[in-house]
Amino acid sequence: MRFVKESLIHATPERVFAFHEQADALKLLIPPWEGSRIIEAAQISSIGSRAIVDIRALGIRMRWIAEHTAYDPPHMFEDVCVKGPFRSWRHRHIVETHHDGATLRDEIDYNPPLGFLGRCLAPLLIEPRLRKLFAYRHQVTIEWCERTE
Repeated sequence: MRFVKESLIHATPERVFAFHEQADALKLLIPPWEGSRIIEAAQISSIGSRAIVDIRALGIRMRWIAEHTAYDPPHMFEDVCVKGPFRSWRHRHIVETHHDGATLRDEIDYNPPLGFLGRCLAPLLIEPRLRKLFAYRHQVTIEWCERTE
């Protein structure tokens, strides 16, 4: 299955990418309602580095471990979930030049748990949560990138 969120940001691709390279970027991108706790933040420029986050999924606490697998500044970086609620999860963060700044696109290819049942329930349970989560993440990114210093 695939989820995509795209936003126009009135800033250079380098600035958008720099936001994600900050040591506290993951902390900034976790919405307060998620109740997640960062155990370890990854350095996106270091292939193989891992982010470890305690999350809550369907009321159950679990650990999410994402490993960074690609880094191409200021265009793209990628992480893959090696432990978490999904059977598979590949997240590409893509930054492209736009005549008004940059486009940020999150592309997530995932397989939900529970096989066929999980795929049937994804539009009701997973996709609304992803839409809300990435709307928040993109808003935070836009505000930081478009802020005048």
